[in-house]
Amino acid sequence: MRVLIWNLFHGRAVPAAGRSLLPEYATTIAGWEWDVALLQEVPPWWPPVLAAEAGAQHRTALTSRNSLLPVRRAIASRAPDLLKANGGGANTILARVPIAGSRCVVLTRRPERRVAHGIRLADGGWVANLHATLRPKTRTRADVARAVAAWADAERLVLGGDFNLGRVDGAGLEHIAGHGVDHVLARGWRGASAEVLDAGPLSDHLPVRVLLAARDDT
Repeated sequence: MRVLIWNLFHGRAVPAAGRSLLPEYATTIAGWEWDVALLQEVPPWWPPVLAAEAGAQHRTALTSRNSLLPVRRAIASRAPDLLKANGGGANTILARVPIAGSRCVVLTRRPERRVAHGIRLADGGWVANLHATLRPKTRTRADVARAVAAWADAERLVLGGDFNLGRVDGAGLEHIAGHGVDHVLARGWRGASAEVLDAGPLSDHLPVRVLLAARDDT
């Protein structure tokens, strides 16, 4: 199974583009090979477009700064660099494999709403998406611990996303790959390969793609 993780930086680029980059993000994500894509800091109105372009299903969980969302959308759709993170946020899972179920867990509500959400695969395994609190780091680590605990019943689990930690203690999960604060942890899977992809100027995070193989003992 190929899993992609990427923080979309609220649809922005470095350097700033001064316009909506939805077409570029949609084409870029669709052009890569993956089975499940775990995305963070996604403008909340983007997931249907990203999914359609990629030939995927999607599951989305709103995170923070989504009050008066129609107003935020009206501004951010034209000038995303003006509002930056205040354009609204969501975590999105895109899946090119069947989704048998889903689960969303609220990790914290202050200083910002953070969630972990996941999809259940046809074989009963789970792939979960996380964007942990930035600071203080005690709260960041607590978010990670809550996310791991929320899927303690999963015999086979992939937990990936923006952990906002350079080093991660997965509490029983194996660290498969990472770049910066973005990581993939797993139980019941082993990492066959991992690579950092080139997204050009899109986002301030680099996308990471891992190839996972099921462990024989699960």
